[in-house]
Amino acid sequence: DEEEDYMSDFFIKQDVRPGLPMVRRMRQAIQKEENQKEANEKNRQKSIKEEEKERRDVVLKSALGNENKGFALLQKMGYKSGQALGKSGEGIVEPIPLNIKTGRSGLGHEEFKKRKAEEKLENYTKKLQMKKQANEQAADQFRIRFKTKQEQRKMEGDLRKSQRACQQLDMQKDIDVPKETWYWVDPEEEDKKDEDNEDECTSSDLSVPEKLYILTAYLREEHFYCIWCGTTYEGFEDLSSNCPGDSAADHD
Repeated sequence: DEEEDYMSDFFIKQDVRPGLPMVRRMRQAIQKEENQKEANEKNRQKSIKEEEKERRDVVLKSALGNENKGFALLQKMGYKSGQALGKSGEGIVEPIPLNIKTGRSGLGHEEFKKRKAEEKLENYTKKLQMKKQANEQAADQFRIRFKTKQEQRKMEGDLRKSQRACQQLDMQKDIDVPKETWYWVDPEEEDKKDEDNEDECTSSDLSVPEKLYILTAYLREEHFYCIWCGTTYEGFEDLSSNCPGDSAADHD
């Protein structure tokens, strides 16, 4: 053989980049594998179940003929193809579909699974509803407690205001001792915070609303003073005619 000329066009035009032959061989192997898979799919023989399914589909899609004994009996009784069953034609037109069971589970298993899924969904829905109701009840209770606490604080503030007014008005009339000990504010309790210490008004058997009612009535009768108006009237007639009422609600 003649010695090859490495300066010829054959060698110059070749792609000699590193690794390129390896990539080319991998592509060829992948293409060969895909071609082999396609050939196997074409040559693969169908299984018995697949053949049965194809034959069954063909039979189910074809209409009944005279060779069918049941269809032949219907024709003898006057039935015509495409006609509904029944004396007056109110029955079905198409045959009842055939439901083929392909799985290995027992009869009624699918219905059992469906019922279990429905029960699970129903239980989940009930839990969500119960959780929602519990959250709503908790929110309502919080609002009630918050409102009650605010009202309690407002009453305690009104009571202290009435005690200070009572003490000032009593002293203007040279009354050195209050009619009841809780009618006046204790100087020590006056400097304490409400949330850290109990007020003097809670030391007796009377509640805050009861004390507030008694003290405001005393201020009106003894000093003709209305805590809600912040006004001292000239007399009982002036108080009755010009003051709206005996509580904060009457003055709103």
